[in-house]
Amino acid sequence: MENFWVHSTLKYRRTFSNLLTFLRTTMDFFDYSNKLKPKAGRLLVSEPYLPDPNFERTIILLCENNDEGTVGFILNKPSLSKLGELIQDLKQFENPVDIGGPVQQDTLHYIHSCPNIDGAVEVVDEIYWGGEFDQLISKLETGQLQSSEIKFFLGYSGWSPGQLEEELKLNSWIVSGQVSKELIFETEPELMWKKTLQEMGGRFSMYSNYPVDPTMN
Repeated sequence: MENFWVHSTLKYRRTFSNLLTFLRTTMDFFDYSNKLKPKAGRLLVSEPYLPDPNFERTIILLCENNDEGTVGFILNKPSLSKLGELIQDLKQFENPVDIGGPVQQDTLHYIHSCPNIDGAVEVVDEIYWGGEFDQLISKLETGQLQSSEIKFFLGYSGWSPGQLEEELKLNSWIVSGQVSKELIFETEPELMWKKTLQEMGGRFSMYSNYPVDPTMN
């Protein structure tokens, strides 16, 4: 009789332990948060139902993240403007201009894949932020830099010190380290959010299939 109770108790403990493991795994699966920290050269992927219309289903390339705050640019939010429409001396340029974020939308910014631009900052392998504008335009004019290798932005996305970390605690963002020139310069804006999550794999692939309207889920 004693052996029966010992055996039953051990069996119960194993079953309970397996149940706890299953629950922890399930909760982790449906948790948006991941282990990566935000830093220059990584992506912020908005959670499927982020209520802020400025960042709905956006992908943001982080270009700066330090004690003074965070700066990045939305990669998949086109505007109706062309570069030549914004700068009179550049009327010949039909480069599209995206909305980089809600901050200072009267300023022009750019990321590109040209390593030989004075003042440009390499934020991740072969992807650069800023640099001497006249030099950049000269390389575009002479074909040393292709239009498909640069993205222009009006405004930027910015967070004060500690602000982004608080938003990450609320699961407003997913951090991805899977940055590539193909994603940034070749992927259509309307496909970028879903493609990024699918390439992250696992539970993130499931998030990519969430409908835009949660009532349709």
